[in-house]
Amino acid sequence: MNETDFLKEYDPDAFRRPSVAVDLVLMGIREGRPTVLLVKRAQLPHAGRWALPGGFVGIDESLDAAAARVLREKAGMAHAHLEQLYTFGAVDRDPRMRIISVAYLALLTEQAFDAALSAIPALLPAAIQVPWAGEAGGPVDVLSPDKEELTLAFDHAAILAMAMLRLRGKLDYSDVAFALLPELFTLRQLQDVHEAVLGAALNKPAFRRRQLDKGWLAATGAHESGAAFRPAELYRFQRSTAD
Repeated sequence: MNETDFLKEYDPDAFRRPSVAVDLVLMGIREGRPTVLLVKRAQLPHAGRWALPGGFVGIDESLDAAAARVLREKAGMAHAHLEQLYTFGAVDRDPRMRIISVAYLALLTEQAFDAALSAIPALLPAAIQVPWAGEAGGPVDVLSPDKEELTLAFDHAAILAMAMLRLRGKLDYSDVAFALLPELFTLRQLQDVHEAVLGAALNKPAFRRRQLDKGWLAATGAHESGAAFRPAELYRFQRSTAD
């Protein structure tokens, strides 16, 4: 039997198959905390609970295409840099049936975050509170703007914990922090992002020296406006010649 004959006779229903979904972690920094965009579920299961924007992958749809569709339809965003975060496949993660979810992570500037909230007012900006240090891992707490602790649908709190773990792990050696900043930023803003992600205060002189030594910062010669005291110099991200 050749491959053509084999495929003609193959029964695709011979094995039970799980459904596949995508869930989006759309994260920015607001008021000094990592913050994620959530949607309220209108249907069972978990009706009324907050959840990450997500949806099923169509039979003729790629994972990336499904993620882009969910981004448009549920977050009102035409574009965002989505990267696959992790695949969540616990047998009992969804009470309806076996559903495997591929989580995507997008890091948003404050401007992009606010634009999404303007486009879809029903979105909730929820703060992520990480009670563990470094790369220890564990559950995270999710707080509403009124500081109310939220119980998320499905395993979405675990997805957020993975996102924070990944973000903390990449913070020191990659350019991930700059995705959370505007094109022009001060060193104070850069340190604020690091402290928000790490959940810890950093030594100012040591932090600035380390960042400047990486060769990733290009001084613009311009200064921030509206500062009450001496305005800080503005920088932009540049690729190091060693990268």
